[in-house]
Amino acid sequence: MDSYARYPSLEGRHVFISGGASGIGASLVEHFCEQKACVSFIDIDEQAGSLLAQRLQRQGGQVAFTRCDVIDIEALRASIAQAAGAFGPVEVLVNNAARDTRVPLSELDVDTWDDLQATNLRHAVFACQAVFAGMKAAGGGSIINFSSPSFMRRSRDICAYSSAKAATIGLTRTLSRDMGDAGIRVNTVLPGWVITERQKSLWWSAELEQQVLENQSLHQRVKPEDIARMVLFLAADDSQMISAQTFIVDGGLV
Repeated sequence: MDSYARYPSLEGRHVFISGGASGIGASLVEHFCEQKACVSFIDIDEQAGSLLAQRLQRQGGQVAFTRCDVIDIEALRASIAQAAGAFGPVEVLVNNAARDTRVPLSELDVDTWDDLQATNLRHAVFACQAVFAGMKAAGGGSIINFSSPSFMRRSRDICAYSSAKAATIGLTRTLSRDMGDAGIRVNTVLPGWVITERQKSLWWSAELEQQVLENQSLHQRVKPEDIARMVLFLAADDSQMISAQTFIVDGGLV
């Protein structure tokens, strides 16, 4: 990471990340620790989250993990309150938690639809609500919501997930106005085809990867750290006049 930007404004800043135990989320946790921020993160995977936190703590990171399922809004609120008690008000919120479950339209039922909205959209709304008062008292903050280019690519069998991710952009733009008077910036990041271990195990293939790389303007894998570096910029004071915006990091695929 030494060859990339350092952000002095992030040092000591309290960052709260959902879905931080693996994949892009783990890279976010690692990058913010590298910037000497105080990092609180949650995930449903207690083992992976605990191991990551312990490793970063041994390296000197100010980091704390709490097991939390973001579908449980009361537990999410409690996790944010607990984090604020440990590190002070949340100054950067990264709503990263998501699940890109594929369900053909013919097999989609109401319970699955509701579950995917809760996993991919609802928690972001209430996490923003939970940090608002603390950010306002602190004089401002930065919120980064995660969307997906899947709805732009018209991806198959993913309408519930894509609908939630399209709605996230609307949420960002609306909240940027609702929270702007308090000095809070709200932006959206859309990661491209980042190959996580979950995707490898469920649906990725060498043929699909080759197809994706050929269709990107830049013919190389988009990695978790590519996403993390965009989020660092949006969290730092360097982006202090950027809000209500959408940033796609996908190597030029859409």
